[in-house]
Amino acid sequence: MKKITLLIYVFLLPLISFSQQEKYPAFIECKEEILDNSSNCFYKKTKEIFYKDFKEPLIIKKESFKGTVNAIFVVTNDGFFKLIYLNTPYEELKKEVARVFAKFPKITPAFYNNHRVEMQFVFPLSFPLSNDIQSEPISIVVTPKKDINDVLEKEIITSKNSLYKSHLNIPFTHQRYVDYEYAMHKNNKHTGSKPYLYKDVNQFIDLDSIKNKFLKPAKKTWVGKKVWNEHLLAIQEKDYWFNLDVLFDVQLGKDNSNDVSFTYNNSRIVQINGGLGDKFSYSATIYESQARFAGFVNEFISNRSLVNRPAFSEGLVPGRGKAKGFKEDAFDYPVAEGYVSFTPNKFLQFQFGHGKNFIGDGYRSFILSDVAAPSLYLKASVDFWKFKYTNLWIWGNDLRTRTVINNEHARKYIAIHYLSINITERFNLGLFEAAISSSETGIDAGFLNPVMFYRSVEFNRGEDAGNALVGITAKYKLSDQASLYSQLVIDEFSVGNLTNLGDWRNKFSLQFGAKYFDAFNVENLFIQGEFNYARPYTFAHKTSVLNYGNNNQALGHLWGANFWELVGIARYKKDRWSGSAKVVFGKKGFDFIDESVSYGGNIFQSYEDRQGDTGNAIAQGNAATIFTINLQGDYLLNPSNNLSLFAGFNYRNFSLEATTNGFSTSNNIWVSAGIRADLFNWYFDF
Repeated sequence: MKKITLLIYVFLLPLISFSQQEKYPAFIECKEEILDNSSNCFYKKTKEIFYKDFKEPLIIKKESFKGTVNAIFVVTNDGFFKLIYLNTPYEELKKEVARVFAKFPKITPAFYNNHRVEMQFVFPLSFPLSNDIQSEPISIVVTPKKDINDVLEKEIITSKNSLYKSHLNIPFTHQRYVDYEYAMHKNNKHTGSKPYLYKDVNQFIDLDSIKNKFLKPAKKTWVGKKVWNEHLLAIQEKDYWFNLDVLFDVQLGKDNSNDVSFTYNNSRIVQINGGLGDKFSYSATIYESQARFAGFVNEFISNRSLVNRPAFSEGLVPGRGKAKGFKEDAFDYPVAEGYVSFTPNKFLQFQFGHGKNFIGDGYRSFILSDVAAPSLYLKASVDFWKFKYTNLWIWGNDLRTRTVINNEHARKYIAIHYLSINITERFNLGLFEAAISSSETGIDAGFLNPVMFYRSVEFNRGEDAGNALVGITAKYKLSDQASLYSQLVIDEFSVGNLTNLGDWRNKFSLQFGAKYFDAFNVENLFIQGEFNYARPYTFAHKTSVLNYGNNNQALGHLWGANFWELVGIARYKKDRWSGSAKVVFGKKGFDFIDESVSYGGNIFQSYEDRQGDTGNAIAQGNAATIFTINLQGDYLLNPSNNLSLFAGFNYRNFSLEATTNGFSTSNNIWVSAGIRADLFNWYFDF
């Protein structure tokens, strides 16, 4: 703020002596003043009228703001007052100052050589307001207009975040995306392909204004500004920009099922975002983490299953990847994400990087979710007229011990097409196709064709050369506040046995859901309900590496297959505060401990080990009833990097018929609190 003020005083505030050819704007009361006194009369009358009507916004008093803001206003050649700039993040103050100037009476404009001219002035407002307001000097702007614009442009560069105009991804978290999806929904934009780009969302939400709303201008120290307002390092020039942040996900908690005294997560994060010109941008995030989770999560990580056990590690942290042991009872799990983005024109966008993607409108997705650990990917998107077409090529891994070749994890390749079509202003239809191939057969060049039907490529290569899935999505806009959505994914379907769903070949999944924004006309209240259903053996393959999974977790739903599930979610925010409540209830069939027979719930088990060709039903096998409750509250610290304080409560009741590998009957209460950056979704509702 001090630098901004100094710039204005250095470049904009020199006083001048008017020649006889130049005249100040004049109120009626000042017309009789001699030339030398006309400026003083104008300044005095301007301040008198301004402060008579000016009402100090409550936020200025609430935050005890101290300092000077400079209002640049103009008297037009028609004699009207107009505010053109105010160097403050307080939107309430901007609106109030603009309101006051708009109510000024029309006066005689300035003249130069007997011609009406526009004249600009700087009016400093010092807070707290002094009783001696007449002492504040109003100054004429004498810098040429083009120079003024240069100064204002520089000012805007420092106050606005180039990140919000870039083609970088907004980190996908369900709580954070409610506002973005609401804005896209109201404007009939495609909402299924996530993450969204900053530039796309910024068309409908002024992200700078939202950020500025939460700034604390009273923070003057370097530490105060970095904690509450700013990136650790920000360089913003006309043709390039760069942001650097050092962030944290540090939390402590207690789980009633653990023998240890507490749970914890300690992640140190370095995040870099930048851009070169308006077509090329880049992002990188590095996590160095150690953690001890709740008992059921630790059990999942150290999964004893011979089918799922990761090689060359001590386990698998959900959604993050392989882990090694840390001390006696904790895990160390490094993660790195990053990508480059290229946007040649307004229709095309390309990304190449290491990270996650999500396709769907639900909390879950069978098509593509962010459940599994980050992977290498290439994405090409086309957005024009009523269509958005997304192509994804993923270079994945099968981490299981049984797939290791020459001390190297087996590679797998996933190619995905997703075409979203706005049939009408209310109805959206999506068409999905995916193909999976392994390192033994390699990726077929046909899968690189963005307009090829994958099923035909997979069919011609041979039965065991790959695996293909097809699906459809639909969304219906009930109103600007509400929508219905659904998914159908078909892995295989026996047309001749439509009446016999017990046939193992009838492998498909279904999703139905509803969303309600500003529910019951309560601003920022969001409610969501969802039903998910996946038949036994869906997403599995007889060549188990060709399953629809990656890094030993499902590419679709967290639970894999052979289950039904109900999800209820409520989210609310007020100023810096936000909170959510989530309830999950369902039933899933697991395998028994010997794992010799597959009952269709483990997508990494070959369906050749199935329990039978007929008589297959949802939740068959070792049935488990799952019930979870999650409550969470957040307080936003820094709007520039989304660093927040949080507290969470998790209740989990997992009732299993018989002991199995990786899961056991338990009743968990897990509470935690800490500070974290809102960068990805944790899924512990399994």
